[in-house]
Amino acid sequence: MSKAKKLSRRKFLVRGGLGTVGVLALGTYVFRNPIRRSILKMVETLPPSYMGSGTEANLWFELTQENKVIFHSPKVEMGQGSFTSFAQMIADEMDVRLDQIEVVGAATKTGIVDVLSTGGSLSVGSLWQPLRELAATMREMLKIEAAKKLSVEVSSLTTNDGVISNGLKTITYAEVAYGITEWNIPDTPELKPLSSYKFIGKPVKRIDLASKVFGDPIFGLDAEMPEMLHAAIIRPSKIGATFNSADTSKAAQMPGVVKVVQIDDWVAVVAESYAQALAAKRTIKVEWNILKEWTEKEMREMLRVGKGRLMITQKEGDAIDEEDDELVSMIFTSPIGAHAQIEPNGALADYNNGDITVVLSTQVPGKTQEFVADALGVDKDKVNIIPAYLGGGFGRRLNTNHAIQTVQLSKAVGKPVKYIFTRKEEFQNDLFRPPTHHIMKGKLGSDGLIDSLEHHYASGDVAIGAIILPGLLNDVLGTDIGAMRGGNIMYDKIPNHRAEQWHTTLPFATSWWRSLGLLANTFAVESFIDELALKAGKNPVELRLAQISKEGNQKRIYDVIQLAAEKGNYNDTPMNGRAMGFAASTDSNSPAAHVVEVSIENNQIKVHKVICAFDCGFVVNPDQVRAQCEGAIIMGMSASMFEKMTIEDGELTPTIYGPYDMALMKHAPKTIDVHFIQGADIPLPVGEPPMGPIGAAVANAVRRLTGKRLTDLPLKL
Repeated sequence: MSKAKKLSRRKFLVRGGLGTVGVLALGTYVFRNPIRRSILKMVETLPPSYMGSGTEANLWFELTQENKVIFHSPKVEMGQGSFTSFAQMIADEMDVRLDQIEVVGAATKTGIVDVLSTGGSLSVGSLWQPLRELAATMREMLKIEAAKKLSVEVSSLTTNDGVISNGLKTITYAEVAYGITEWNIPDTPELKPLSSYKFIGKPVKRIDLASKVFGDPIFGLDAEMPEMLHAAIIRPSKIGATFNSADTSKAAQMPGVVKVVQIDDWVAVVAESYAQALAAKRTIKVEWNILKEWTEKEMREMLRVGKGRLMITQKEGDAIDEEDDELVSMIFTSPIGAHAQIEPNGALADYNNGDITVVLSTQVPGKTQEFVADALGVDKDKVNIIPAYLGGGFGRRLNTNHAIQTVQLSKAVGKPVKYIFTRKEEFQNDLFRPPTHHIMKGKLGSDGLIDSLEHHYASGDVAIGAIILPGLLNDVLGTDIGAMRGGNIMYDKIPNHRAEQWHTTLPFATSWWRSLGLLANTFAVESFIDELALKAGKNPVELRLAQISKEGNQKRIYDVIQLAAEKGNYNDTPMNGRAMGFAASTDSNSPAAHVVEVSIENNQIKVHKVICAFDCGFVVNPDQVRAQCEGAIIMGMSASMFEKMTIEDGELTPTIYGPYDMALMKHAPKTIDVHFIQGADIPLPVGEPPMGPIGAAVANAVRRLTGKRLTDLPLKL
């Protein structure tokens, strides 16, 4: 916040003095004027500022008698380590130790609701400035009150480890906060220089490490309430099937069954235990309306370049002449992808005389609150959504219709109800990564460089229809910004380049999946770039560097490509049964490049080593960013080499782990070496961008080993 802005005292409200676990609240006035950017600019350049709820009494920091700080985060933790980064920011500006900080997901009753929710790899970047300002302001507020209690000048006070002192007298933050009901709010102080930070920029251990190692009940699946019952809901297995009728007579007589509930077009069993609910569910005979049994072939025929809605996402120079004898063209595809996160969806809900509490793993607490309130016909303030830790998110937790159903079941039986998807339900009712179809076209110039390059790609819904974006946004922008990620050509010195997106809404639900369109788009573009390099007889790294300008963000892409090639000792010639592959991409202003080393063993692709160069701006926690790169690479390998959902007899399949092929420990590279470049002075997105290049890099290595260009994911010889 600008130093010229002053904070009104009424904007910072106190919910009460420091009682047993007393509460100290900071409102969101600091965020009154968030930087407003268009969504496209947000995706392609800088992360947005926090865009949460207004100036109500929002609970941010809580001080306990033990002189600890509890931060109620508007972002949830789904394994990415953002809670630890938040703790680092707070510790440095608030002058407390890391072990004095606990970070929890903010329940909606606090009023802390981020309209952007958690996703897009934006958590740390969007809170980088405002959270440090909040912590620094809180520190100064405590000093003002400490000066009064110690009868000293504020200017004489210093802070360290949650203690305020003038050298002779000391008082803890907790002692200062005790009994305070109205606070003096100073101007937002100047933030400390990065050079003085003790925690930010350092590799500190995760603050949730012990909880996860010792199996503490921190996930949505672990949630419990007194006297809670368990539910099982019947869902169709056929694509597009709708409910007609159900025979529930036998289920109602099954052991432990409390009630069989039918609401509109769905049926559920509520029982004393989960096993009893499942057993009773199996006895229910449902008649479904099935208008069509879809096949994989039919789905693929409707998802093609040239079909659906055309959206031009990039246009520079002239279009390629289709009759040109020098034209090179290739087709690439990717399959339906499941999220396959380890924790299935579910919710625990309590409807109590119109007051509603829901505990669940979700990326969208605020949206869930709105949906539940609308469905139950209650005021939003009557609904409290408590976000738990997520056992994997990746975009799957953006859809929380099951929260509504669980609340309705609780209302029907008058007790708390817990509902958990079976693994089959989780697979078949996913919001899948849409399949894609790509046509790449290119032409080399007389100098051996690329003169023209076009990417034509078809995809199902990604951002279109997603609950975290305004309904008309994609119509205004003229593109599905999710499917677009990685779709544009980043080589700006190619004289003629363009990208065209063909959008089709598929008969099954598709939406956000980690990195959105980035993995499939980069696979097509970077594989084709590699093929053009082979045709031109040029080193693929040198060809890429020759067609990127060294200005602005383009220089950051250039530097990442150069660093990856240097650190990976990239060599274009196979040696001793192994070959290297190279690929790069830029996503959300965080460029990444990979060099992989691959061999073929028993007709299977084996990845031995991955060298990653990555520029995500300022790195708050190097260990955690490195871990995110490693995770993105492994997940990208799994999606590129193994994972695939298909349609059989009108059903999405497989529906369990095992048949749904995924990368195992034995498939992990022996070495993943990550190198950072700080091309910006703020933290930029981390969780998704490093996933982009891996599929293409592996395919490019296989091309050199076998002479065969693999054009379909998952990659199979």
